[in-house]
Amino acid sequence: MEKRFVYADNAATTRVSQSVLDAMMPYLAEHYGNASSVYSIARTAKRAIEEARGKVAAALGAEPREIYFTSCGTESDNWAIKGAAMKLAAKGKKHIITSNFEHHAVLHTCEYLEKHGFEVTYLPVDSMGLISPEQVEKAIRPDTALVTIMYANNEIGTIQPVAEIGKVCRDKGVLFHTDAVQAVGNVPINVKEQNIDMLSLSGHKIHAPKGIGALYIRKGVVIDNFMHGGGQESGKRGGTENTAYIVALGQAIEDAVNGLDAKAARLTKLRDRLIDGMLKIPVSRLNGDPVKRLCGNVNVSFEAVEGEALLLRLDLKGVCGSSGSACTSGSLDPSHVLLAIGLPHEVAHGSLRLSLGDDTTDEDVDYILEVLPGVVQTLRDMSPVWNGGR
Repeated sequence: MEKRFVYADNAATTRVSQSVLDAMMPYLAEHYGNASSVYSIARTAKRAIEEARGKVAAALGAEPREIYFTSCGTESDNWAIKGAAMKLAAKGKKHIITSNFEHHAVLHTCEYLEKHGFEVTYLPVDSMGLISPEQVEKAIRPDTALVTIMYANNEIGTIQPVAEIGKVCRDKGVLFHTDAVQAVGNVPINVKEQNIDMLSLSGHKIHAPKGIGALYIRKGVVIDNFMHGGGQESGKRGGTENTAYIVALGQAIEDAVNGLDAKAARLTKLRDRLIDGMLKIPVSRLNGDPVKRLCGNVNVSFEAVEGEALLLRLDLKGVCGSSGSACTSGSLDPSHVLLAIGLPHEVAHGSLRLSLGDDTTDEDVDYILEVLPGVVQTLRDMSPVWNGGR
Protein backbone atom coordinates (compact mmCIF):
# COMPACT_ATOMS: atom_id res chain seq x y z
CA MET A 1 0.00 0.00 0.00
CA GLU A 2 1.45 3.34 -1.07
CA LYS A 3 1.80 5.91 1.69
CA ARG A 4 0.02 9.18 0.98
CA PHE A 5 -0.07 12.52 2.78
CA VAL A 6 -3.55 13.48 3.94
CA TYR A 7 -4.04 16.68 5.93
CA ALA A 8 -7.26 16.31 7.91
CA ASP A 9 -6.73 18.84 10.69
CA ASN A 10 -8.19 21.97 9.11
CA ALA A 11 -10.04 22.86 12.32
CA ALA A 12 -6.62 23.35 13.92
CA THR A 13 -5.21 25.44 11.09
CA THR A 14 -5.28 25.74 7.32
CA ARG A 15 -2.56 26.34 4.76
CA VAL A 16 -2.24 29.87 3.39
CA SER A 17 -3.93 29.81 0.00
CA GLN A 18 -2.25 31.11 -3.13
CA SER A 19 -4.78 33.91 -3.58
CA VAL A 20 -4.19 35.07 -0.01
CA LEU A 21 -0.43 34.88 -0.39
CA ASP A 22 -0.59 36.87 -3.63
CA ALA A 23 -2.76 39.53 -2.00
CA MET A 24 -0.58 40.04 1.07
CA MET A 25 2.93 39.91 -0.38
CA PRO A 26 3.03 43.47 -1.79
CA TYR A 27 2.36 44.81 1.72
CA LEU A 28 5.43 43.04 3.07
CA ALA A 29 7.88 44.13 0.40
CA GLU A 30 6.55 47.12 -1.55
CA HIS A 31 3.69 48.90 0.24
CA TYR A 32 5.34 48.70 3.65
CA GLY A 33 4.40 52.16 4.95
CA ASN A 34 2.88 52.69 8.39
CA ALA A 35 -0.83 53.16 7.79
CA SER A 36 -0.94 55.98 10.36
CA SER A 37 1.49 58.13 8.37
CA VAL A 38 0.59 60.63 5.63
CA TYR A 39 2.90 59.87 2.68
CA SER A 40 1.82 57.89 -0.35
CA ILE A 41 2.95 54.37 0.56
CA ALA A 42 1.31 54.86 3.97
CA ARG A 43 -1.93 55.97 2.34
CA THR A 44 -1.75 52.88 0.15
CA ALA A 45 -1.52 50.73 3.27
CA LYS A 46 -4.42 52.58 4.90
CA ARG A 47 -6.63 52.06 1.85
CA ALA A 48 -5.79 48.36 1.83
CA ILE A 49 -6.76 48.04 5.49
CA GLU A 50 -10.10 49.73 4.91
CA GLU A 51 -10.78 47.57 1.86
CA ALA A 52 -10.13 44.48 3.97
CA ARG A 53 -12.39 45.84 6.70
CA GLY A 54 -15.13 46.17 4.12
CA LYS A 55 -14.63 42.58 2.97
CA VAL A 56 -14.88 41.23 6.51
CA ALA A 57 -17.97 43.33 7.16
CA ALA A 58 -19.64 42.14 3.94
CA ALA A 59 -18.98 38.50 4.86
CA LEU A 60 -20.76 38.99 8.19
CA GLY A 61 -23.59 41.28 7.13
CA ALA A 62 -22.03 44.06 9.21
CA GLU A 63 -20.88 47.62 8.62
CA PRO A 64 -17.16 48.31 8.13
CA ARG A 65 -16.98 50.55 11.20
CA GLU A 66 -18.17 47.58 13.30
CA ILE A 67 -15.07 45.50 12.46
CA TYR A 68 -11.89 45.70 14.56
CA PHE A 69 -8.77 43.79 13.63
CA THR A 70 -7.01 41.75 16.33
CA SER A 71 -4.15 39.25 16.46
CA CYS A 72 -6.33 36.12 16.72
CA GLY A 73 -9.62 34.62 17.86
CA THR A 74 -8.34 34.27 21.41
CA GLU A 75 -7.67 37.99 21.65
CA SER A 76 -11.10 38.73 20.19
CA ASP A 77 -12.76 36.49 22.78
CA ASN A 78 -10.81 38.07 25.61
CA TRP A 79 -11.60 41.59 24.44
CA ALA A 80 -15.33 40.94 23.98
CA ILE A 81 -15.81 39.22 27.33
CA LYS A 82 -13.52 41.29 29.52
CA GLY A 83 -14.45 44.51 27.78
CA ALA A 84 -18.18 43.97 28.25
CA ALA A 85 -17.77 42.74 31.81
CA MET A 86 -15.66 45.66 32.93
CA LYS A 87 -17.91 48.24 31.28
CA LEU A 88 -21.14 46.83 32.69
CA ALA A 89 -19.76 46.10 36.16
CA ALA A 90 -20.10 49.80 36.87
CA LYS A 91 -23.86 49.36 36.42
CA GLY A 92 -23.97 46.46 38.87
CA LYS A 93 -24.07 43.79 36.16
CA LYS A 94 -21.48 41.22 37.20
CA HIS A 95 -23.08 37.98 35.98
CA ILE A 96 -21.96 36.13 32.84
CA ILE A 97 -23.54 33.13 31.13
CA THR A 98 -21.60 30.65 29.01
CA SER A 99 -21.56 26.90 28.37
CA ASN A 100 -19.41 24.18 29.87
CA PHE A 101 -17.80 23.21 26.56
CA GLU A 102 -16.58 26.51 25.16
CA HIS A 103 -13.08 26.97 23.79
CA HIS A 104 -10.53 27.66 26.52
CA ALA A 105 -10.19 31.21 25.23
CA VAL A 106 -13.68 31.74 26.65
CA LEU A 107 -13.54 29.40 29.65
CA HIS A 108 -10.24 30.72 30.98
CA THR A 109 -11.38 34.30 30.48
CA CYS A 110 -14.52 33.59 32.49
CA GLU A 111 -12.43 31.92 35.19
CA TYR A 112 -10.25 35.03 35.32
CA LEU A 113 -13.31 37.21 35.81
CA GLU A 114 -14.59 34.92 38.58
CA LYS A 115 -11.38 35.69 40.47
CA HIS A 116 -12.19 39.38 40.10
CA GLY A 117 -15.66 39.39 41.59
CA PHE A 118 -17.84 38.21 38.71
CA GLU A 119 -20.25 35.28 38.86
CA VAL A 120 -20.37 32.88 35.90
CA THR A 121 -23.12 30.40 35.06
CA TYR A 122 -21.86 27.46 32.99
CA LEU A 123 -24.82 25.95 31.14
CA PRO A 124 -24.62 22.19 30.50
CA VAL A 125 -24.97 20.87 26.97
CA ASP A 126 -27.00 17.84 25.98
CA SER A 127 -25.53 14.61 24.60
CA MET A 128 -25.27 16.19 21.13
CA GLY A 129 -23.51 19.26 22.48
CA LEU A 130 -26.46 21.63 22.13
CA ILE A 131 -27.61 24.56 24.27
CA SER A 132 -31.28 25.53 24.03
CA PRO A 133 -32.57 29.11 23.98
CA GLU A 134 -34.80 28.16 26.91
CA GLN A 135 -31.73 27.34 29.01
CA VAL A 136 -30.29 30.75 28.27
CA GLU A 137 -33.55 32.53 29.03
CA LYS A 138 -33.92 30.79 32.40
CA ALA A 139 -30.34 31.64 33.35
CA ILE A 140 -30.59 35.39 32.61
CA ARG A 141 -30.87 37.55 35.72
CA PRO A 142 -31.29 41.28 36.30
CA ASP A 143 -27.52 41.52 36.86
CA THR A 144 -26.53 39.54 33.74
CA ALA A 145 -24.04 41.50 31.66
CA LEU A 146 -23.22 39.07 28.88
CA VAL A 147 -24.07 35.74 27.31
CA THR A 148 -21.21 34.10 25.38
CA ILE A 149 -21.99 30.90 23.50
CA MET A 150 -19.81 29.54 20.69
CA TYR A 151 -21.34 29.31 17.23
CA ALA A 152 -19.87 25.89 16.41
CA ASN A 153 -17.76 23.65 18.60
CA ASN A 154 -14.14 23.19 17.61
CA GLU A 155 -13.98 19.51 18.60
CA ILE A 156 -17.31 17.90 17.75
CA GLY A 157 -18.61 20.45 15.25
CA THR A 158 -22.05 20.97 16.79
CA ILE A 159 -23.72 24.16 15.55
CA GLN A 160 -25.73 26.09 18.13
CA PRO A 161 -29.10 27.83 17.52
CA VAL A 162 -27.32 31.17 17.51
CA ALA A 163 -30.12 33.32 16.08
CA GLU A 164 -32.61 32.01 18.65
CA ILE A 165 -30.19 32.49 21.54
CA GLY A 166 -29.41 35.96 20.24
CA LYS A 167 -33.11 36.85 20.14
CA VAL A 168 -33.55 35.79 23.76
CA CYS A 169 -30.64 38.01 24.74
CA ARG A 170 -31.90 40.94 22.65
CA ASP A 171 -35.38 40.66 24.18
CA LYS A 172 -33.85 40.62 27.66
CA GLY A 173 -31.50 43.53 26.97
CA VAL A 174 -28.39 41.39 27.51
CA LEU A 175 -25.31 41.48 25.28
CA PHE A 176 -24.68 38.36 23.21
CA HIS A 177 -21.19 37.34 22.06
CA THR A 178 -20.36 34.29 19.97
CA ASP A 179 -17.01 32.69 19.26
CA ALA A 180 -17.44 31.98 15.55
CA VAL A 181 -13.84 30.95 14.85
CA GLN A 182 -14.92 27.56 13.50
CA ALA A 183 -18.13 28.78 11.87
CA VAL A 184 -16.84 31.59 9.65
CA GLY A 185 -16.35 30.26 6.13
CA ASN A 186 -18.34 27.11 6.86
CA VAL A 187 -21.87 28.42 7.50
CA PRO A 188 -23.70 31.55 6.33
CA ILE A 189 -23.50 34.30 8.96
CA ASN A 190 -25.46 37.54 9.22
CA VAL A 191 -24.90 39.30 12.50
CA LYS A 192 -27.93 41.55 12.10
CA GLU A 193 -30.38 38.79 11.29
CA GLN A 194 -28.92 36.53 13.98
CA ASN A 195 -29.10 39.10 16.80
CA ILE A 196 -25.33 38.97 17.44
CA ASP A 197 -23.80 41.87 19.37
CA MET A 198 -20.18 40.69 19.21
CA LEU A 199 -18.49 38.00 17.14
CA SER A 200 -14.93 36.64 17.18
CA LEU A 201 -13.12 35.16 14.19
CA SER A 202 -9.62 34.01 13.26
CA GLY A 203 -7.86 34.12 9.92
CA HIS A 204 -5.83 30.95 10.08
CA LYS A 205 -8.95 28.78 10.00
CA ILE A 206 -9.85 30.12 6.54
CA HIS A 207 -6.47 30.08 4.74
CA ALA A 208 -5.04 33.34 6.08
CA PRO A 209 -1.81 33.30 8.13
CA LYS A 210 -1.70 32.69 11.86
CA GLY A 211 -1.64 35.95 13.79
CA ILE A 212 -4.68 37.83 12.46
CA GLY A 213 -8.28 37.90 13.66
CA ALA A 214 -11.19 40.26 14.02
CA LEU A 215 -13.90 41.25 16.45
CA TYR A 216 -17.31 42.48 15.32
CA ILE A 217 -18.84 44.93 17.80
CA ARG A 218 -22.35 46.06 16.94
CA LYS A 219 -22.78 49.80 16.53
CA GLY A 220 -24.00 51.22 19.83
CA VAL A 221 -22.31 48.56 21.97
CA VAL A 222 -19.61 50.13 24.11
CA ILE A 223 -16.98 47.95 25.80
CA ASP A 224 -13.68 48.73 27.46
CA ASN A 225 -10.54 48.74 25.33
CA PHE A 226 -8.40 45.62 25.53
CA MET A 227 -5.17 47.33 24.44
CA HIS A 228 -4.17 50.94 25.00
CA GLY A 229 -1.76 52.90 22.87
CA GLY A 230 -2.17 54.96 19.73
CA GLY A 231 -5.40 55.80 17.97
CA GLN A 232 -5.51 52.74 15.71
CA GLU A 233 -8.75 50.85 15.08
CA SER A 234 -10.89 53.92 15.87
CA GLY A 235 -9.05 54.33 19.15
CA LYS A 236 -10.20 50.91 20.37
CA ARG A 237 -7.02 48.86 19.88
CA GLY A 238 -3.65 50.53 19.98
CA GLY A 239 -0.71 49.21 17.99
CA THR A 240 0.64 49.64 14.48
CA GLU A 241 -1.61 47.82 12.05
CA ASN A 242 -0.41 44.52 10.61
CA THR A 243 -1.27 45.59 7.08
CA ALA A 244 -0.18 42.48 5.18
CA TYR A 245 -2.07 40.12 7.48
CA ILE A 246 -5.15 42.33 7.50
CA VAL A 247 -5.14 42.25 3.70
CA ALA A 248 -4.73 38.48 3.91
CA LEU A 249 -7.77 38.16 6.17
CA GLY A 250 -9.85 40.29 3.83
CA GLN A 251 -8.93 38.11 0.86
CA ALA A 252 -9.41 34.88 2.82
CA ILE A 253 -12.88 35.71 4.12
CA GLU A 254 -13.99 36.92 0.69
CA ASP A 255 -12.78 33.63 -0.81
CA ALA A 256 -14.44 31.67 1.99
CA VAL A 257 -17.93 33.09 1.51
CA ASN A 258 -17.84 32.95 -2.29
CA GLY A 259 -19.31 29.61 -3.30
CA LEU A 260 -20.02 28.68 0.32
CA ASP A 261 -23.08 26.61 -0.52
CA ALA A 262 -21.18 24.51 -3.05
CA LYS A 263 -18.29 24.02 -0.64
CA ALA A 264 -20.61 22.96 2.18
CA ALA A 265 -22.42 20.48 -0.06
CA ARG A 266 -19.15 18.92 -1.24
CA LEU A 267 -17.64 18.65 2.23
CA THR A 268 -20.86 17.36 3.80
CA LYS A 269 -20.88 14.52 1.29
CA LEU A 270 -17.25 13.66 2.05
CA ARG A 271 -17.85 14.03 5.79
CA ASP A 272 -20.83 11.69 5.84
CA ARG A 273 -19.01 9.09 3.76
CA LEU A 274 -16.06 9.24 6.15
CA ILE A 275 -18.31 8.98 9.19
CA ASP A 276 -20.19 5.99 7.74
CA GLY A 277 -16.91 4.23 7.02
CA MET A 278 -15.41 4.94 10.44
CA LEU A 279 -18.52 3.71 12.24
CA LYS A 280 -18.09 0.31 10.58
CA ILE A 281 -15.16 -0.19 12.97
CA PRO A 282 -16.57 -2.16 15.94
CA VAL A 283 -17.40 -0.34 19.18
CA SER A 284 -17.16 3.16 17.77
CA ARG A 285 -19.44 6.16 18.20
CA LEU A 286 -19.98 9.51 16.55
CA ASN A 287 -19.56 12.52 18.84
CA GLY A 288 -21.78 15.52 18.22
CA ASP A 289 -25.01 16.07 16.34
CA PRO A 290 -25.10 14.07 13.08
CA VAL A 291 -26.91 16.87 11.22
CA LYS A 292 -26.35 20.13 13.10
CA ARG A 293 -22.60 19.95 12.64
CA LEU A 294 -19.91 21.68 10.61
CA CYS A 295 -19.65 20.39 7.07
CA GLY A 296 -16.04 19.24 7.49
CA ASN A 297 -16.09 17.95 11.06
CA VAL A 298 -15.76 14.26 11.96
CA ASN A 299 -15.29 13.17 15.57
CA VAL A 300 -15.45 9.48 16.41
CA SER A 301 -14.45 7.60 19.57
CA PHE A 302 -13.02 4.08 19.59
CA GLU A 303 -13.22 2.04 22.76
CA ALA A 304 -9.91 0.72 24.21
CA VAL A 305 -7.82 3.06 22.05
CA GLU A 306 -5.73 5.93 23.41
CA GLY A 307 -5.94 9.12 21.39
CA GLU A 308 -2.29 10.08 21.32
CA ALA A 309 -1.23 6.62 20.17
CA LEU A 310 -3.90 6.77 17.47
CA LEU A 311 -2.52 10.08 16.18
CA LEU A 312 1.05 8.84 16.14
CA ARG A 313 0.13 5.65 14.27
CA LEU A 314 -1.88 7.64 11.73
CA ASP A 315 1.01 10.04 11.29
CA LEU A 316 3.20 7.09 10.33
CA LYS A 317 0.65 6.41 7.60
CA GLY A 318 0.76 10.04 6.46
CA VAL A 319 -2.57 11.14 7.98
CA CYS A 320 -2.78 14.31 10.10
CA GLY A 321 -5.64 14.54 12.59
CA SER A 322 -6.23 15.47 16.21
CA SER A 323 -7.60 13.85 19.33
CA GLY A 324 -10.02 14.81 22.04
CA SER A 325 -7.58 13.33 24.47
CA ALA A 326 -5.73 16.15 26.16
CA CYS A 327 -2.71 13.86 26.55
CA THR A 328 -1.44 15.68 23.48
CA SER A 329 -1.18 18.83 25.58
CA GLY A 330 0.52 17.16 28.54
CA SER A 331 -2.60 16.48 30.60
CA LEU A 332 -3.88 13.12 31.81
CA ASP A 333 -7.48 14.29 31.48
CA PRO A 334 -9.54 13.81 28.32
CA SER A 335 -11.23 16.65 26.50
CA HIS A 336 -13.64 18.77 28.56
CA VAL A 337 -15.88 18.87 25.49
CA LEU A 338 -16.28 15.09 25.35
CA LEU A 339 -16.85 14.88 29.08
CA ALA A 340 -19.46 17.64 28.78
CA ILE A 341 -21.55 15.54 26.37
CA GLY A 342 -21.45 12.63 28.79
CA LEU A 343 -18.68 10.37 27.51
CA PRO A 344 -16.93 8.32 30.19
CA HIS A 345 -13.21 8.99 30.56
CA GLU A 346 -12.12 5.75 28.92
CA VAL A 347 -14.19 6.46 25.78
CA ALA A 348 -13.27 10.15 25.61
CA HIS A 349 -9.60 9.20 25.63
CA GLY A 350 -10.03 7.32 22.37
CA SER A 351 -11.49 10.05 20.18
CA LEU A 352 -10.28 11.09 16.76
CA ARG A 353 -11.16 14.40 15.10
CA LEU A 354 -10.69 14.63 11.36
CA SER A 355 -11.52 18.03 9.87
CA LEU A 356 -11.85 18.28 6.11
CA GLY A 357 -11.16 21.36 4.04
CA ASP A 358 -10.94 22.91 0.62
CA ASP A 359 -8.07 20.60 -0.40
CA THR A 360 -9.70 17.34 0.77
CA THR A 361 -10.46 14.87 -2.01
CA ASP A 362 -12.44 11.66 -2.41
CA GLU A 363 -9.11 9.85 -2.62
CA ASP A 364 -8.11 11.27 0.76
CA VAL A 365 -11.25 9.85 2.35
CA ASP A 366 -10.62 6.51 0.64
CA TYR A 367 -7.10 6.40 2.04
CA ILE A 368 -8.19 7.25 5.60
CA LEU A 369 -10.79 4.49 5.50
CA GLU A 370 -8.17 2.13 4.12
CA VAL A 371 -5.60 2.63 6.89
CA LEU A 372 -7.70 3.54 9.94
CA PRO A 373 -9.27 0.12 10.72
CA GLY A 374 -5.86 -1.53 10.82
CA VAL A 375 -4.45 1.18 13.07
CA VAL A 376 -7.33 0.84 15.51
CA GLN A 377 -7.05 -2.96 15.54
CA THR A 378 -3.28 -2.82 16.14
CA LEU A 379 -3.79 -0.55 19.16
CA ARG A 380 -6.59 -2.72 20.49
CA ASP A 381 -4.43 -5.82 20.18
CA MET A 382 -1.91 -4.04 22.40
CA SER A 383 -4.52 -2.84 24.90
CA PRO A 384 -4.92 -4.60 28.26
CA VAL A 385 -8.57 -3.49 28.47
CA TRP A 386 -9.80 -4.57 25.04
CA ASN A 387 -12.13 -7.53 25.32
CA GLY A 388 -13.01 -7.90 21.67
CA GLY A 389 -16.03 -5.65 21.95
CA ARG A 390 -17.98 -8.02 24.19
